[in-house]
Amino acid sequence: MFQEPNYRENLSLMLSEVLHDIGVNERIVMRRRRQFMLIENMANIECRLTDLNTTYYFLGSQSEGTTTIGLHSDLDILSCSHDFNIIQDWSEWEHDVNMKFNYLMIQDENTTPGYCFLQLLKDDEPLPATVIPNEHHISDSRGRILFKSTGIYDFLQGAHQQHGPSIAEQNPGFYDLDKLIAIPFKSWPQSASGWLERQGIGSWPTQEMRRYATSTGCFVVPTGSKVSEYPGLEWRISTSLAERCFILNLNITQIRCYVLLKMILKSFLNSQDEINISSFMCKTVLFHCIENTESGIWKDNNLFTCLTYCLLELHNCVQNDCCSHFIVTENNLMAGKFTAETKHELSKNICELIQNDRQWLLSIDIDDLGHRLQVKLNRVPHGVYYFPSSLEIYEHVLMIGNINIAKVISEEHKYVLNHLHNKNIRTINQSVGKLMTFSDNGNRLEHAAFKLLAPFLFTTYGSILASSSIGENNQVSPQALVWLSAGLNSDISSSRLKLASVFYSTGDMEKAELILRHTEQQYNSYPVLPFCCCNIWFPAVSAEFKRLCNEQSEDCIKHIIALCVRFIQEEINCVPHELQYEMFRSTQDDMIHRDNNEGFWMDWAVVDSLPLLYFLQYKIYRHLQRHQDQQQALSKLTRTIETGENLRHRETALNILGQCMEQENRPQVALKCYMLSLQQRAKNNAASIHICKLLSGFMNSQ
Repeated sequence: MFQEPNYRENLSLMLSEVLHDIGVNERIVMRRRRQFMLIENMANIECRLTDLNTTYYFLGSQSEGTTTIGLHSDLDILSCSHDFNIIQDWSEWEHDVNMKFNYLMIQDENTTPGYCFLQLLKDDEPLPATVIPNEHHISDSRGRILFKSTGIYDFLQGAHQQHGPSIAEQNPGFYDLDKLIAIPFKSWPQSASGWLERQGIGSWPTQEMRRYATSTGCFVVPTGSKVSEYPGLEWRISTSLAERCFILNLNITQIRCYVLLKMILKSFLNSQDEINISSFMCKTVLFHCIENTESGIWKDNNLFTCLTYCLLELHNCVQNDCCSHFIVTENNLMAGKFTAETKHELSKNICELIQNDRQWLLSIDIDDLGHRLQVKLNRVPHGVYYFPSSLEIYEHVLMIGNINIAKVISEEHKYVLNHLHNKNIRTINQSVGKLMTFSDNGNRLEHAAFKLLAPFLFTTYGSILASSSIGENNQVSPQALVWLSAGLNSDISSSRLKLASVFYSTGDMEKAELILRHTEQQYNSYPVLPFCCCNIWFPAVSAEFKRLCNEQSEDCIKHIIALCVRFIQEEINCVPHELQYEMFRSTQDDMIHRDNNEGFWMDWAVVDSLPLLYFLQYKIYRHLQRHQDQQQALSKLTRTIETGENLRHRETALNILGQCMEQENRPQVALKCYMLSLQQRAKNNAASIHICKLLSGFMNSQ
């Protein structure tokens, strides 16, 4: 099978080079994985801080590094709820006041292989429940109270597009999300016990990988089999964490083979309207092939032969209508997936791919793979086709990853602030205590995630303490200064601006001015990207920003990202009065036009970093009677609002500019600012308050 002519070896090497150039290489794969593992850890830190009984896992091609720009892969997020206890043996039943329900996993003659029913148990003793608790449960013909797999999504709020067991969410410019709800169970599924003893030719997976797989546990996800008589009651058994372990232990040739299989699916076997063969089936085929071959064949100079072997295995699966799940082998992934006509068409197409050797590779448009390969094989001279250089691709991929890290930092900070809103100091202290446990415990990735997220929370905590002490005696307590100082290196500007605002609020203009001057110098020293998750769109990015993302680690975002500055109402004494109006922007009518899940930030004062910097300079220089500097700051504020293409809270910037114009005795310009602000956001906008105040003042003067 593996004794092929030399051209196959040459083709394999050229194909490996092309995949290296488009980002399927050790460096980019490892950087992608690290970026998403940091995001996963930050999301789970936020869950712990906000008492959310959930663990998130970021799965799939993006987090595995098994994708390219042209494949447009989704990001799969598994949301694992710990509010349920699923058992396979009565000894696993738990009496826990914090647990909502105990369920017994049932696999019998009525369940499809690889799927199960969940039977509700009593909460006070290990016996079957006899009373239906709500509409999400049903009694079957045997009197068992079963949990509907369709019921769990009723707990989700918001409008989402559902397909399969997941929830799809569009994020223009970012990765589209597939959010999958799952319930964990601790013990290894009995239906997968045979896999633990199975040993293939390649001695893969290793015993260490098997031990890890069994120790991480499994999930059930709310979806039934296509061939089930009870699809609304079935739950699929998922071994996602074990599969992630396998993927993370593949060598680069195996990863490249998997990427090529996905390109083949997209180019030749699936249509846009119908997915007959999923990437998960290809992953499973790859696992079976690795298990049943010698490990030495998976090398760059043998890539094309390995790919052919995988296609032959896929063809056998289609011919036999059977692709066995790698771990739960009784689960046929192709059961009920396609008709006899589709099967014939798929079989014919795969045969043509195998028989036509390299010709079909040259016709793959994804990531210009075919054109790149033609150039490598000297089929066409350089310059005939234009495609991005490998450097451009690496910069783009790593830039996207860093912006996603910034997006998640901004999101998790926002959710923690929402949790702290309306809480007393004691509760806030407890949250900070939880946060500090991450500095002492956990693995290196958890530490790295903590270092990215924690400074923003340190600054908020310090600002809350400062607001309390300013309210009491117009001074900043030493404890508040300690926390504010600990958060200074969160990003290029936002935490420094909060500290400057604190000093401004106590009348310490010299210290505030010094911080602002230093912040402006830092801001001008780097290709800074303003960013905020309150209003999501993909930002315009400079070439220098991309270069730094490629050359430096994720820590560089502390120097090249400027997140918006957020003040919750517990920080009100640290907020200039011109910004305090933003905390009261919403009328009762406006509230109707707010997203209940995401619009809570509208009860805060939120402003982009650069407009706040120039606004504070304007106010401080006015107080210090440095009129030339004051006017220069006002000009910078105006220019930033007019030309800053990445401002996320332009309406707020216009509102503070309007108030500056009022203080300059330019009411007509102020009114124009407020009207422009309303064009940016017609509802939930403090501009309405400012217009009323301005017109009232004008009427009174008359």
